[in-house]
Amino acid sequence: MLSDFIKQHRLPEEFRLTVKEHYKPLADQFVSQFKISKNPYFVGINGCQGSGKSTLSDFIAEYLITQYQLNVVVMSLDDFYLSSEIRNQLAYDIHPLLATRGVPGTHDVTALNHVLTQLSEHKTGFSIPKFNKATDEPLPESQWTSIKKPVDIILLEGWCWGVPPQTDEQLQIPINELELQHDVTGEWRSYVNQQLKIAYEPLYKKMDFWLALQAPSFDCVYQWRLEQEQKLQAKNIGLSNSKVMSPAEVLNFTQYFQRLSLQGAGTISKYADAVFHLDYDRHIIDTPLMTRL
Repeated sequence: MLSDFIKQHRLPEEFRLTVKEHYKPLADQFVSQFKISKNPYFVGINGCQGSGKSTLSDFIAEYLITQYQLNVVVMSLDDFYLSSEIRNQLAYDIHPLLATRGVPGTHDVTALNHVLTQLSEHKTGFSIPKFNKATDEPLPESQWTSIKKPVDIILLEGWCWGVPPQTDEQLQIPINELELQHDVTGEWRSYVNQQLKIAYEPLYKKMDFWLALQAPSFDCVYQWRLEQEQKLQAKNIGLSNSKVMSPAEVLNFTQYFQRLSLQGAGTISKYADAVFHLDYDRHIIDTPLMTRL
């Protein structure tokens, strides 16, 4: 199973050691806790762009399905992005920066809450949205993830998932050139922060376990995100109306995420149940586990 996973995801052989030392022990603990609760078990995974959330989630899901015959679903906050039409309306009504997907306020949180509720109640016969970043639009419903049997363990990852809102004082000073030039009054970041507070934070309590992938600094985010975009481009060669970004566009794009990425780095490790500290090559260099398991 591991060899196939490494080949499929084009991972280096050293990934085997990461699995042995970190991923498998964590997955085994999820199973232990799930068996105790006898209810659907929700894992929230936070990490900046390109930190490896998807790879970790996909491996743990495949391992739990293969090793324990559990029904596991991987969800991404990214799949709940609003359509460009709705974001453009937000840009017109509230602030132009909301046309760009990414920050709180650009997701369909009502749909996310509904999906989480259905999963927690062991319901079936519904679908989980999927978003196509290459076109910057949700995929047709026919391509969504269909839930045909009750789910045991849910892995939900997102770059701002679990990040708490900032104080009014923290919002005062622009954090980068994007905010300095395009959010002079602070209206955009204040709206984003308010959405985080009223719509996202209340859903955090639905998670049974929190894992944080902690980047060494925000400096590496551009390179990690650029790698993601290059892989996306390779998968969508010849796509008409492609929204795949150039390196310059990626650099600008990461500025939308900087404020809350730094907020997460400074806060999530204080309450996460497990923290994987990463180096610049995304190797796990430290894993202080907390004791809630």
